[in-house]
Amino acid sequence: MSKKIIIVGAGPGGLTAGMILAHRGLDVTIVEKRSGVGGRNAELRLGEFSFDTGPTFLHQKFTLDEVFAEAGKQAADYLEFQLLDPMTRLSWGEVALETTSDAARMEANIEAAFPGHGEGFRRFMSDHARKLKTIYPCLLRPYHELKAMVSPTLLKALPYVATTRNVMDVLQQYFSDERLKLAFTFQAKYLGMSPWNCPALFSIISYIEYKYGIYHVRGGLCKISEAMSRVFQENGGSLRLECAVREIQCAGRRAAAVVLESGEVLHCDDVIVNADYGHAATRLLNGRSVPVEAMARKKYSCSTFMMYLGLDTIYPDEPHHHILFADDYGRNVADIQSQRRVSEDMSIYVRNSAINDPGVAPAGQSGLYILVPTINTRHGFHWHGQSAAYRDKVLTRLEDRTGMKDLRRHIIAERIITPVDWRDEQDVFMGATFNLAHTLDQMLYLRPHNRMAGFDNLYLVGGGTHPGSGLPTIYESGRISSNLLCDSHGLPYQRVDYAPQFSA
Repeated sequence: MSKKIIIVGAGPGGLTAGMILAHRGLDVTIVEKRSGVGGRNAELRLGEFSFDTGPTFLHQKFTLDEVFAEAGKQAADYLEFQLLDPMTRLSWGEVALETTSDAARMEANIEAAFPGHGEGFRRFMSDHARKLKTIYPCLLRPYHELKAMVSPTLLKALPYVATTRNVMDVLQQYFSDERLKLAFTFQAKYLGMSPWNCPALFSIISYIEYKYGIYHVRGGLCKISEAMSRVFQENGGSLRLECAVREIQCAGRRAAAVVLESGEVLHCDDVIVNADYGHAATRLLNGRSVPVEAMARKKYSCSTFMMYLGLDTIYPDEPHHHILFADDYGRNVADIQSQRRVSEDMSIYVRNSAINDPGVAPAGQSGLYILVPTINTRHGFHWHGQSAAYRDKVLTRLEDRTGMKDLRRHIIAERIITPVDWRDEQDVFMGATFNLAHTLDQMLYLRPHNRMAGFDNLYLVGGGTHPGSGLPTIYESGRISSNLLCDSHGLPYQRVDYAPQFSA
């Protein structure tokens, strides 16, 4: 008889695990409380405007290709990818840098904006090719057993991992201009962290981006989750939407069943949890839940103030991705890390995808996705009383510092998501959009394990477990947990590897 697997949540990690395990012949059901798949990677619609709720950058595409292949499919058969070139415009007042994965042009762009720093870029790329090859295999392994901390792959990487240096310390070796350092450290925001606190090993994120590029997916990155759902069901999996989970019934070290809010009991051999880690661990474990106070003692990422704007015009000269740095970026980040102060001098990310993908809006119109990193909800900032004023400050900065001088006049549809909304409507613990912080004491064995500690058959996927936040690592968490589950039942599988230069 095939083993019965229940996956709680149809986010990217749960869908990855689901389509892989269904392909391997297991009886897999995904239960999702919402009416659609994707979680923070879901589509958000405002009338005829389509937005990504969360992630908009797709880097490390080879990982996505690998997990589709492990499900017996090819991602290109389900999704249309566009390699963006240029990738992102980075702006500091009057100075701007267009980024690209073309090394020669990237060096030239750096020289034009920051004369004399091209040589530092060459050294950064050369050094980080070696660094990535050493570190990458560590991100593919589970760390649910302490012996994993003495594996040959991790021991080899220890000089990069076991260090108190941060990402900004690493960039000091290559660039003297503080603004240019930010062009290689803003990627720490993919983890919801400050480059002054983010461990040094994560400088590989900017290397991967500048080496291999970033992609847009036609229709938005939400289409990835929709494609995964389709593959999952083609492989024989059962998807049940609008099925909220009340609890996971536990019997000793085993998760025995998943109880829905309707009262229906789904008995199973294994459970995979793709709900937000803090939410699931404090709410769903039927007598084994972690006290909220204990969970709150952990370290969390920042949150985000989100604006989704439908416009009756298109701004063709604005870039696909644009990051406007705060005038005092260090202070802006310190405000966020304080978890108390909301910056007046904010950094802003804008996606204007209609210039490359007109199908996300009605003809002649466009949608802007706007993200402002800000404090999580730890100290109870009253967003509902402040969000309208903060929205106006963001719009003023955009009108002042971009070509969208008449932006307000063109807004015909709008939605705002505050940190409180992330917490209360999306069940994100503490509104920490990027989950647990990626500090040295919350990584590898010290991060929630892919097989949850204290259980023999309860697995975690998503940003709250190893390897961490960001779409590629969430996909990897789905694969790691799937492999652990199959190992527990003696089920054979073969790993697909499209990055042999990293794992050799």
